[in-house]
Amino acid sequence: MNTHARRGARWAVAGAAVIALTVGLVSPAAASTPAPAEAAAAASAPSAPLTNLDHLDFLLDQATPPAGVEGHTTYRLAEEPTLTFPWTYADARGGGTFERVGGGPLDPETGYWGQGAYNADDISRAAVVYLRHFEQTGDQASADKAYELLRGLTYMQTVTGENAGNVVLWMQPDGTLNPSAEPIELPDPSDSGASYWLARTIWALGEGYAAFADVDPAFAEFLDERLDLAIEALDRQVLSRYGEWTESDGLRVPAWLIVDGADASAEAVLGLAARLAAGPDAPEARDALAKLAEGIAAMSVGDEGEWPYGAVLPWAQSRSMWHAWASQMPAALAAASEVLDDPSLLEPAVTDTAVFTPTLLTAGGADNGWFPSPTDRVQIAYGVDSRVQSLLAVADATASAGLETLASVQAAWYFGANRAGEPMYDPATGVTYDGLQPDGTINRNSGAESAIHGLLTMLALDAHPDVAARATALTSVTAQDGLRMIEAEDAVATDGTVTTPESWTGESSWSGDALTLTPGQEATWDIGTADTRPWLEPVVWSDPGETSRSTWRSGGQLKVSGPAQGISPSPGVLLPYALTAPLAANRGEVAVKALSGELMLDGILVRPWLSRLVLEGDGARTELVQSTATGTQRATLGAAGVASTIRVFDQTGALVRTTSVTGEASVVVPRGGFALAEG
Repeated sequence: MNTHARRGARWAVAGAAVIALTVGLVSPAAASTPAPAEAAAAASAPSAPLTNLDHLDFLLDQATPPAGVEGHTTYRLAEEPTLTFPWTYADARGGGTFERVGGGPLDPETGYWGQGAYNADDISRAAVVYLRHFEQTGDQASADKAYELLRGLTYMQTVTGENAGNVVLWMQPDGTLNPSAEPIELPDPSDSGASYWLARTIWALGEGYAAFADVDPAFAEFLDERLDLAIEALDRQVLSRYGEWTESDGLRVPAWLIVDGADASAEAVLGLAARLAAGPDAPEARDALAKLAEGIAAMSVGDEGEWPYGAVLPWAQSRSMWHAWASQMPAALAAASEVLDDPSLLEPAVTDTAVFTPTLLTAGGADNGWFPSPTDRVQIAYGVDSRVQSLLAVADATASAGLETLASVQAAWYFGANRAGEPMYDPATGVTYDGLQPDGTINRNSGAESAIHGLLTMLALDAHPDVAARATALTSVTAQDGLRMIEAEDAVATDGTVTTPESWTGESSWSGDALTLTPGQEATWDIGTADTRPWLEPVVWSDPGETSRSTWRSGGQLKVSGPAQGISPSPGVLLPYALTAPLAANRGEVAVKALSGELMLDGILVRPWLSRLVLEGDGARTELVQSTATGTQRATLGAAGVASTIRVFDQTGALVRTTSVTGEASVVVPRGGFALAEG
């Protein structure tokens, strides 16, 4: 498993096919009911806070590490030898109860798990939950839990030797560290190099310093020292390559991201920005923040007409991958922009949230993976929360009411506006279910990752009561028409050859079979008719140096040349390519003829000129329309008998116009912009 992979191979729905990069940690159980829906957008927020820490509290346990472990100590360890950690998983049992379990198989003789009971990733993020709850509410119990979790986290950090500053990932129930877990994750041992858990440790240490600087200066000073130690590790292992650029399948990418990840680097940036915002200035933290933020911003790719539609890509080794989990790159850039007083860092964050996110929402929401087509359509709280955090952070930075409303649309996933039509979070218990399958099946376990990210969203909603009111009111998806995939092998007529390649390429994933056409061969697909003209984007495999040419009926010619491999894990690349013209309206057939070279197709992405999503609840309705037209485009929003406020936004999320109507109304949407009708 490479350094970009997660320990999330524990997707617990029977028969679920999980590819190498799925992050879904097990879990949710207990039946839940949604918070009462508010009657309208202007309604007040729920009377009770949405944040309920009960389930996360249940996951906490204590361990006393053995004495004298070389390289590992923490704050007041001699005086307070018992440390606090969250169990990694919680499996659903009867009657709405859960059993706390570790990762990997359990050895009944030793009581040890193949991986461990506790992990640094979840310790870090659980600490962030309690820190934010303490800062928002002043709750002393949350301050105490944050203190204990940060003591536990810093025990996991190695403080001496060549790996000083790095972090051991796993610990057994009795407090014994497990640097080389089974299955193996890289780096191995887990403190032998930069890692996601190092990035998340920086996140927690930075937010911990900010929370404790005034209330417990001695502890804050200790956290600052450990943050400095982590930054030293970052400097020698990652930032030593600052200013170096390399290529990944022809895309110029920075060489100084943590594990080549804009996603991992973003979570470190959140902590560094929090540390600097709290003051006093810390030059080493400021330097690391500026360098990481610059690298993240450089991973912004495409626009409204080109995949990935303005998203910040998460992994420098793949230009064919985007995933919702850990997609806090816009949130990190917004925070860095403010702390560093650098408006240029905000620009890619705005494009990601105002252009790509409406594309994602109208296509079905925060999928685990577009590789590059929507291949892994499992949805988990980590992905949904990452999108909500980014939308709200950029909305706060730009004062965009449009991005705030998009945040409510995304957050409504927790309250039933999802493909299952059921709540994924229960405010009465604090349980967030572990995930949602493409067929609407809910994984009713509730492990630490799901509980943590559900609560991070609830904390954000409690801090934005108008967004919370709208999100809790929207409890069902009543219409959705956005980006979709036509499989190549579903051609209604072809003289080409269908094969079944190995799904995972090392940097992308085939969605199914492949259709190969040689010169003179043709294929035809029925894509269904549409009132507006859809864009067609063939998803094509190309080997380095190989070129194919094809002609597409009504779409013009397509030339694809395979770029040099660069740092990508495998030669060849799977990418969508936009045709030069959209398909005519109400035409349901598309055809291609290969002209030269070998055309190897995974499928065809179909994107309407006007993508649409409608969410409804008890007395509430929100409609989102995004335009991908080549110029301004008229769109009809609203519903018969419903009083709505229609707001139109450009591709930066800036308000263009507002209209109040009863029933339907036609408005003009700018190129790449979106419109929202709320009633």
